[in-house]
Amino acid sequence: MTIRRLPPVLIDRIAAGEVVERPAAVVKELVENAIDAGARSIEVVIDGGGRRLIRVADDGGGMTPDELALAVERHATSKLPTEDLLSIATLGFRGEALPSIGAVARLAIASRPPGAASAFEIRVEGGTLVAPRPVALKGGTRVEVRDLFFATPARLKFLKSDRAEGAAALDIVRRLALARPDIEFTVVSEERGPQTFPARSDDEEGRARRIADVLGAEAGRNLVPVAGERGGARLDGHAGLPTFSKANSLAQFLFVNGRPVRDKLLFGAVRAAYADLLPSDRYPLLALFLTLDPREVDVNVHPAKTEVRFRDGGTVRALIVRTLTDALAARAPRTADTISDRLVALSRAPELGAAPGFPPPRLPSAYRPEPMPGGAYDWRTSPARPAGFAEAAVPGAGFAGAGFAEAGQGAYAAGGAGQARFDLGAPAADARPGEAPMNAADLDRPLGAARAQVHETYILAQTRAGLVLVDQHAAHERLVYEKLKAALARDGIARQGLLVPVVVDLDPVEADRLTEKADDLAALGLVLEAFGPGAVLVREVPALLKEADVTKLVADIAAHAAEWDDAQPLERRLLHVAATMACHGSVRAGRRLRVEEMNALLREMEATPNSGECNHGRPTFVTLSLSDLERLFARR
Repeated sequence: MTIRRLPPVLIDRIAAGEVVERPAAVVKELVENAIDAGARSIEVVIDGGGRRLIRVADDGGGMTPDELALAVERHATSKLPTEDLLSIATLGFRGEALPSIGAVARLAIASRPPGAASAFEIRVEGGTLVAPRPVALKGGTRVEVRDLFFATPARLKFLKSDRAEGAAALDIVRRLALARPDIEFTVVSEERGPQTFPARSDDEEGRARRIADVLGAEAGRNLVPVAGERGGARLDGHAGLPTFSKANSLAQFLFVNGRPVRDKLLFGAVRAAYADLLPSDRYPLLALFLTLDPREVDVNVHPAKTEVRFRDGGTVRALIVRTLTDALAARAPRTADTISDRLVALSRAPELGAAPGFPPPRLPSAYRPEPMPGGAYDWRTSPARPAGFAEAAVPGAGFAGAGFAEAGQGAYAAGGAGQARFDLGAPAADARPGEAPMNAADLDRPLGAARAQVHETYILAQTRAGLVLVDQHAAHERLVYEKLKAALARDGIARQGLLVPVVVDLDPVEADRLTEKADDLAALGLVLEAFGPGAVLVREVPALLKEADVTKLVADIAAHAAEWDDAQPLERRLLHVAATMACHGSVRAGRRLRVEEMNALLREMEATPNSGECNHGRPTFVTLSLSDLERLFARR
């Protein structure tokens, strides 16, 4: 077989297969060029998901006619002042983007540098170059890409719908907008109106405002600042509250020296930092900016430049885990404010009308409100109308489920409502104000003063600005877990010997697995040994769990032992067991608490890191402000 040299046009099309994967890749390359050119304002226009048109206009430095002709040649770039590939401070540097785009599309570049008499435009169609010619342009550079992949129609078959491709392109702009809050970005597409991200300051406040611009005000309200430094690398940005999580990792925006990346090492570090705070199927929202010496990171791993390789990946991972962990632990007790929003939304759901099997309520004429003039608000037509008397009748000697309108109308009309006797059962908790003395100073604390216990499960606390509803089991579970973690890190967990060792019968496989892990469990204060086939003998338990059901605790640990990954660090495996222990050692739902106990739990939550979430990632409390209560009761 004869070896031959490929023609330049074919070489460019092969290169385009690596660089120009889809329209979003074109948007990425062109916007990065605009940023590197010093632009302060960038406009992106997309039509047909990028197939028909991609236009990127900026107010950057611009190019002369000679530079225009050179820009569309392979490996011609202004991004490398020297031949040092170990010190790259720009986003684009390979010199492949423009010639690759020109090989598969109709490319037009118009540019005018400062002080030039006029602008010039150069065109490339399917790899064929058209000489520069004068055009009208105020300044900067405008790049138009039309009929993408017209020269390689087979690639069109692999593109998704216009909507999907347009969404991918918009995501690229959003990521670059987060990377550079000091630049104004405008995106225009046929599916939505112009979307502008105004320029912000390049500091913590500016980044927070840009996050709110790009991801929405709701996201901006549920973030905590992040800042840390280690081994010459610095991490800044904002991380989402664990209770403000997403179903996928698409809301994780990671940047290395200003470059958006999707790196496995960074994602793994984020996952480790949130391991104790999120369920396994949820992902945090965050925007993190890692800054380090360019010589410590290789950005030339892949033509798309979305992957990087660190010289010291361990230091980078430790920096991310430690900084995120400290930032989340240092926050005051707080859960996502969207929880209260969801509660208000649920209260207004249409299905909260009549209960199944019961007709909508019909009030007696004496109690029907007069029509409001001018078509004003009528609560009876509202989807948020209270279920009220339309619910199933309460068992008692009065109305027997016939509905208020029929069975109860006469009693109320005759003033005989007091004759109906209802059997409501015993109260879930004693909530009489006189029996629950309140310290006024507690009202100013983050979690307020305990006022009542509802269904022996939830603590109702009052603050100056509203109320707090606490899940006593979830909250105490986090407290016990944090104590176990602190004891394990300090000097080991104190043990409590059992007067009578407990024999726990298990599946033989599970029993053998626990016996193999006996040394690891002993570090957590659980001392056990084999006791014949299919059983273990428990001699000591952690002192914090001395009142726990030992049999259930060991059975639960045995059931989860198969999930332990020996490839994980020992610390992570031990914390997994500690989380299970904490669940068994906490105050259970259904236990009645005194007011003093409830207040003690609230005060301990305020002093404990990450008390806003239990070990499984569920919120431990919900805050309702007075404005939330007013919305619940349609007072605003």
